[in-house]
Formats: sequence, C-alpha cells, structure tokens
Amino acid sequence: MNLKINWDAMGIATSLACAIHCALLPLFLSSLPLFGINIIENIRFEYGMILLAFLVGAYSLMHGLRKHHHSWLPMILFAIGIVFLLAKMYWHEWRNWFLVPAVVAIVTAHFVNYRMCRVHDHGHADDCNH
Repeated sequence: MNLKINWDAMGIATSLACAIHCALLPLFLSSLPLFGINIIENIRFEYGMILLAFLVGAYSLMHGLRKHHHSWLPMILFAIGIVFLLAKMYWHEWRNWFLVPAVVAIVTAHFVNYRMCRVHDHGHADDCNH
C-alpha cells in the first residue's frame, strides 16, 4: 500500500487552522489568562503557525511548480499571503485587516496549484526530471 499525501490539501488545512485560531480562539478562550494560560496572544505560537503554513505551502507549491505545471502564479499568491501574515504580526493593531487577505491568498494559491496540477497531470515540459 502506497501512502500519498496531498500537500495542497494539507496546505489549505493549515491555512484554515491558522485562520480559525486567529479569528475564533479569542472569542471562545478569552478567559484563559485568568487561569495563567495565554495562548491567544502567544507570539511563539503565532510564529509557529506561520512557519508551519510556510513550510507545508512551500513544499506543496514547489512540487507542483517543478513536477507538473511550471507556473509561478501559485508561488506568487502564496508569497503575498505570507507577507500579509508577517505584516499582521508586525502591525498588530491592523491584524484583522491583514488576516483576511493572507488566508484568501494562501488558500487561493493552494487551490490554483491543485487545479493546475490536475490539468497538467503528466503533461510534462522538456525540463521535467521524471
């Protein structure tokens, strides 16, 4: 049995998990600081989620770029999303304004990559290595 991971689905899932964390967690867990637990404004956790989204996304999109469609469009959309996520961390008072375009750009990048990989499945260019 050959296990094959759909990295685009993993990228979409991590992006959505990040969005859910950023948008809903403060609503449900706002009382945690009363108990000494601070996950809502935990900078390490925030950067960890961004790093996870970046690593999964970069691997997934580079695989699609190199082995299937050879288009930079998904990578550009992904880079825009990551820049918005980092801007959210730097300009904290504008975080909700940066979060929405970040998630939309990252999810769109994975969706575009997924669609392009399916359209160009085994329609390889001369520079393919498989």
